[in-house]
Amino acid sequence: MHRRRIIQYAAATVGAAAVLPSSVRAVAAPKGPTDYASARWVPAAAANYTVPSRPSERRIDRVVIHVAQQLFTPTTGIFSTPSKQVSAHYVVRSGDGHVAQCVREKDIAWHAGNWNWNTRSIGIEHEGWVDRPEFFTDVMYVRSAGLTADICDRHGIPRDREHIVGHHEVPGSDHTDPGVHWDWERYLRLVRDAA
Repeated sequence: MHRRRIIQYAAATVGAAAVLPSSVRAVAAPKGPTDYASARWVPAAAANYTVPSRPSERRIDRVVIHVAQQLFTPTTGIFSTPSKQVSAHYVVRSGDGHVAQCVREKDIAWHAGNWNWNTRSIGIEHEGWVDRPEFFTDVMYVRSAGLTADICDRHGIPRDREHIVGHHEVPGSDHTDPGVHWDWERYLRLVRDAA
């Protein structure tokens, strides 16, 4: 099943995870704080990402921007449901720019739909829909850009459109996100200006 369909239609089943035994739902918390200081840890299920066998050899050279086609809480709920087989490293809320980290950056989130790109990128989901620009709020752009700038600094990624890409630009992708309403010029300016 395609990632977008999973996110769009899974909201009704997210509550089912709450009835699973705690031993099934439990995942290891990160050692220490989140990778991004302002993020709150909302872990994805261990079944929805890959822990690399040689994390020190993993080279991150891209940030992939997504729009979830869903609200914030159902999106993090989908990532925490073991059977969904999808995740992203971060989710950014529209109304206040709150950032949740769901997968540690040393691990491989299943977000791009292309294994090679999953292994070399950090995925950031944004609450909202590609055809509803009202979800792309000022605070969401600013907080997301700050997150992206921080990722770029820590991984040595250039702050440009070659290295900060939309999901639709991943080779083999059939997705349209972040969509025509995503203001790339504004976003890249905010990323470059983030201190």
